[in-house]
Order: sequence, then C-alpha cells, then structure tokens
Amino acid sequence: MARRSDSSRTMATSVPTSSRRKTGRRSPLASVALLLIGLLATGGAYAAFTTSASASTPASEQAQVSEGKKLFEANCATCHGLGAVGTAGVAPSLVGVGPAAVDFQVGTGRMPMAASGPQAEQKPTQFTNTQIAALAAYVGSLAPGPAIPSADSLKGGNVSTGAELFRVNCAMCHNVAGAGGALTEGKYAPPLTGVTAKHVYEAMVTGPQNMPVFNNLNITPKDKAAIVAYLQYLDSHPSPGGLDLGNLGPVSEGLFVWIFALGAIVVVTIWLTAKPN
Repeated sequence: MARRSDSSRTMATSVPTSSRRKTGRRSPLASVALLLIGLLATGGAYAAFTTSASASTPASEQAQVSEGKKLFEANCATCHGLGAVGTAGVAPSLVGVGPAAVDFQVGTGRMPMAASGPQAEQKPTQFTNTQIAALAAYVGSLAPGPAIPSADSLKGGNVSTGAELFRVNCAMCHNVAGAGGALTEGKYAPPLTGVTAKHVYEAMVTGPQNMPVFNNLNITPKDKAAIVAYLQYLDSHPSPGGLDLGNLGPVSEGLFVWIFALGAIVVVTIWLTAKPN
C-alpha cells in the first residue's frame, strides 16, 4: 500500500510538469523587446539616410560657392576687390547685396562694365547660367541679402492692380508704358520691354543704378507679381491706338502732330495759294 501511494504521488507530481511543457507561453517581455529592436533598426536606418542626404547638400553648395569665388577673383575683383569689399572711388562693396543683385547685374550683361560711365548699360551676358548662379552663390555667402525669386513668386499677379501700382511707383521714371526716360547727369531709366519677369522682380528688391529699393514693406511680394504681370501684358498686347510713337506719352504725340501734321497743312495751303500765280 505504501508503494502504491508513492507511485500515485509520483504520477500526481509528474502530470502537471508535462502539461506545462506542452502549453508553454512566450513571455510578454519578449514581444516588447522585439518591438524595440524593430523601432531602433528602422530609426537608425532613417537617421543614416537623412544624414548622408543632408551632408551631400552642403557639399554641393560649397562647391558652387568655391567655383563662384574663382570666377569672382578672375573677373570682378579688379574693381570690387578681394572678398567683394569694394575699392574706393571705383566700385562699391557687394557684401550684403544678396544673390538677386548679382543675378540681375550679371544676367543682364550690365556687369562686368565695358567702360566706366554714369550708368552700366545692358549688353549680352559674358557668363553662362551656371556661372551666374555660382557668382550669385558666392556673393550670397558673404552676408545675407535678397534672394533670387522663385518661379512661383512671379506668377498669378493681377494686371489691373499692377498697372495702378506701376503708375504710382514707377511711371515717373520709366514712363507709364515702360518705355524708359532720361534722368540727370547722363543717367536714364531703361525701357522695360522684353525684360524677363525674374529680372524685373530682382530690380525692385535690389534697386540697381538709380532705382530705389522696394522691399516687402513698400510693395508686397503679391503686388510685385502684379507689376510683373502688367509689364508682361504690355509686351504681349501692342498699342490699340495704332502708331504708338515710342510710347513716349501725350507730349511727344502732341509735338508730332504740331510739327508734322500742322506743318503739312501749312505747306499744302501755301502750295494751293501759290499755284494760280
């Protein structure tokens, strides 16, 4: 009887052990550990990718600035000095003018100047677009300044609003139709026909030559886009009144009528009265 009870006691203790082995469960800590491992692996891969991508961007920008510095020292430093700090009585400092000023002056051929004069005249450019961008990047790296406008900032302007703003802020020098006009001491406001939208915008934010600077407090970016739209409208729509006489305004048109039309009438009158004699 004692042996039977011992065997039964052995069976009683062995059965729960085998059942636990068959129905064993994974610890909750294992799931948490796997989740943490997955998150760390994903985060590490993303961090490595973004770090490599961000590291390549400054490297390319630095290469562009370095190229622009070489171009500047070879073509511009004679007048503007090393480091673009300017030279007394020859050329101003370019520190702080921003990339937009360089893109306008070099992109329109005004710089480098062919000869010293009261005003830099527009002429064919001497640099490629890549070289102009490099020069702008170099000057922009010297100090903060107006940036080159994006393509989106030049679109969507209201033509009628732009016409009103142009008459108030620009027509006294450039003429209401953008035909340009004379200023003092041999200077002039250039005609705005055929000027690209980017260069018009850059001229407003940088104030080249004798032009004042129109910052965002004077004329908002939206209003600048409206002025650009108005000038583009003038380029694409010829004068509806026929011969525009250079768009120089009513004074030139009245003078034309007075000299040529009335002169022709006087000549015909003299001829008719003199013919019978």
